[in-house]
Amino acid sequence: MKKDISEIIEVTPGVSVDLKSDQITMKSNGKEVIKKFLENDRIKISLEGNQIKISSKKATKRELKLVNSLISHIKNILAGLKEEYKYTLEICNVHFPTTVKVDGDKLKIKNFLGEKIDRVAQILPNVKAVVKGTSIEVTSPDVEAAGQTAANFEIATKIRNRDRRVFQDGIFITSKPGRRVD
Repeated sequence: MKKDISEIIEVTPGVSVDLKSDQITMKSNGKEVIKKFLENDRIKISLEGNQIKISSKKATKRELKLVNSLISHIKNILAGLKEEYKYTLEICNVHFPTTVKVDGDKLKIKNFLGEKIDRVAQILPNVKAVVKGTSIEVTSPDVEAAGQTAANFEIATKIRNRDRRVFQDGIFITSKPGRRVD
């Protein structure tokens, strides 16, 4: 393939960009997203005015894939700074009443399936989780952090060594950014 690739991404007004060799930091309206990239000698990222330029000389298919991934990550960050990503989860309990509460950077799940020991899920930095009755809202300008936090909540209530047809308790994602999960 060996061709020159050059892509330009327009930065929306009001967003400040700080670019280092392997990290990009974007700030807007008190929100901040930091994304680290693997350093690659063949791909150059530069900031020119209000544009981010990603280029590669004599690029192969591998560099093309990396450039397209960088573009997607940067566009996701810009979209998250404009409007936060929101995940909605539902708390389901059939056998035992489960109590869920946010405690700092952890989500504590008490009395899950009658267990005496609390189950704990990690809330990643820059993510806000709010428990409202039987639903949980996870919001963040960083789509990866919000998605991983929602996944942590689901994983914390995974049931093992029991019949899933009978024990249907847990915390489940009901909506993601851009679509509803049924």
